[in-house]
Order: sequence, then structure tokens, then C-alpha cells
Amino acid sequence: MSTKSNSKSDGLKVFIPSRESKCDECGQDLGHHAWIMLHGDKGALCLACADLDHLVFLPSGDAALTRRAKKHSRLSAVVLKWSHVRKQYERQGLLVENEAVEQAEQECDADAEHREIRRARAMLRREELDQEYIRRFGERVREMYPQCPAGREQSIAEHACRKYSGRVGRSAAAKGLDQEAVRLAVLAHIRHTETDYDKFLSAGVDRVAARMRVRADVSRIAQKWEAKT
Repeated sequence: MSTKSNSKSDGLKVFIPSRESKCDECGQDLGHHAWIMLHGDKGALCLACADLDHLVFLPSGDAALTRRAKKHSRLSAVVLKWSHVRKQYERQGLLVENEAVEQAEQECDADAEHREIRRARAMLRREELDQEYIRRFGERVREMYPQCPAGREQSIAEHACRKYSGRVGRSAAAKGLDQEAVRLAVLAHIRHTETDYDKFLSAGVDRVAARMRVRADVSRIAQKWEAKT
């Protein structure tokens, strides 16, 4: 597989191939131009199975914003798309933590041109999210996990409900506010934000091994959030 960006420093890579793809772990047919991660003998994984579905896409084009967002994100992945013209994968941008993008945007705000870019990106994010769906999903999170920190239900709902392929919140069960779908979204949030899981992934630790390392912490925090007063 030829890529334009193939240095080891790029770290994790997500590919957008031109052919139809299928996740070799969950079996979901992803269609054309799906976002996948190649995982050795496990084949292609959708973003949800690769545990990258909580990240947001930051397109190439603003070098300062990209540099700062990558610096602030504990986990990131280069996004590469197949070019029929050049017959190789070309860099499209990064997947990074939403909080890292927001922090990088604040640092870049002195630049008037960047403020315009930020407004355009904010508009795209609003269009991507189904606000009523997010509100109901967040309410369900708060109902099931009443002790989760204030405002976290909004963050969990937004990450779960983005229209990226593979996100648990886009499933039929999640749209019906199924208890198990909400539980999985909360556990994923805890895993990525309250433990060293992303650091392990970024360091090259196998996903299954990384989950085992943080499993006890995830369970402990989930039980604390679930406790009824």
C-alpha cells in the first residue's frame, strides 16, 4: 500500500479506500469511502472497533492549528485517502480529541483569518449533529449515570451521535436509547477520558491488551457514576 505520508512519526493511520470495505471485527458492511484502520492479521477495522470513534476530524490546511491540536491530543491518527489520479494514499488531515481542537483554536484566535476558518468549522459541526437526538441521548445518560460529572452527558452524547461511520450512537439501538447502547457509550467515554488507555494506544500497545490494563479503572468509575444517592 503506497502512501504519501509513511514515516513512523505519523503514528496511527486511518485510511479512506475507494473500494467497498467491511469491518473484519464486527462484520459491518461499511460501503465505499469508509474510514478504516488496518490492524495486522485482524484486517480492516471500523473506527468504533478500532476505538478511534471518539476523535474528530481536523482537515489539512491550517498548519498552526494542526500542529497545536496534535500536541494537545493524547491520541491522534493521520487520515489518508486513496487518489485515483496519483495512485497512492494522500494525507487529508488528522483525527484528534475534540478538546485538543478547541484548545488549539483558542491559541490561534489572535489570527483573524483563523477565526473565519473556526466559524466555518463550527457550522459544519452543527450540521453534523442531530441536536434533538443528542438532547435525548444526554438525558438518558444522566438518568442511568446520575453521578457523572456535570456536562459530561453532553460530551458523551455528541461523541456517540456523530455521523461518522461506526459510532455506537448511530445504531438503531442507540437511536431508541437502548440501555446497552448508552452503557457502551459511557464506558467508551470513561476509557478515553479517565484512564491512560489512549496513551497506551498511542504507544503502540495492542487494543485488547490496553483494554485489559484499564478495565478495573473503567468499571470502578462507571459504578461510581451509576450510584444512586
